[in-house]
Amino acid sequence: MENIIKGDKVIFGVEPVLPYSIEEALNRLRINIGFFGTDVKLIMVASSEPNEGKSFVSMNLWKQMAMAGEPSILVDLDMRNSVMVSKYKMHLESGRKLKGTSHFLSGEGRIEDMILHTDMEYGDILPNVDNIVNPSMLLESSRLQKMLEYMSEHYRYVFLDVPPLAIVSDGERIGSLCDGVVLTVRGGVTSRNTVRRTLQQIERSGCPLLGMVLNRVGAPGSKYYGKYYGKYYGKHYGKYYGKYYGSEYYSDSKN
Repeated sequence: MENIIKGDKVIFGVEPVLPYSIEEALNRLRINIGFFGTDVKLIMVASSEPNEGKSFVSMNLWKQMAMAGEPSILVDLDMRNSVMVSKYKMHLESGRKLKGTSHFLSGEGRIEDMILHTDMEYGDILPNVDNIVNPSMLLESSRLQKMLEYMSEHYRYVFLDVPPLAIVSDGERIGSLCDGVVLTVRGGVTSRNTVRRTLQQIERSGCPLLGMVLNRVGAPGSKYYGKYYGKYYGKHYGKYYGKYYGSEYYSDSKN
């Protein structure tokens, strides 16, 4: 993989400090993802419905991989309703106007110039700055495939944060270009039928299901949310099981 030398540096005005238990849970998720081998690079992080924690999982899984020395990039492909830039108060160190995914897919520049660097040596990001009502045409263009091919060549992991699958069909198109998907499910809220329909969508896209993260499950006898269970299935890698314990931080996380 080649080093990216172009692009600007993004500053995060807000960087939440996670409790140790949540950091450890995410670290276990990172390790389990690594079991799938070098052929799995383009990973879509999805949910069935809004507010299931997919953006939190994608953001922090990307950070974990980068801090572990794996060249990784986070791509915000939720172009209809992304809040990533505002939530983390992103701005460019240079003071220039921030551009992102929808700008590139609209043909406004080269991908090399739009990928942003961070304080993490191995962590780059491509946020979505301007939401658009209907990005379907952009997702069907050849620029999306070229963008993902470029990233696959330059990074060990590419994490794609996509819109909820039960709401719009964007994820099916994106999934058809990915090596696998991690599905987040909100415990006690998302119905089995909804999850079943989402899995059918994933199957139609031809994207292998790497695993499911059961999110925001209240621990018995505690005021906190955050007992997480993840099951990871691989056709060639067997089954991996892990328990994730967190705190009320997750109960406040959005999408």
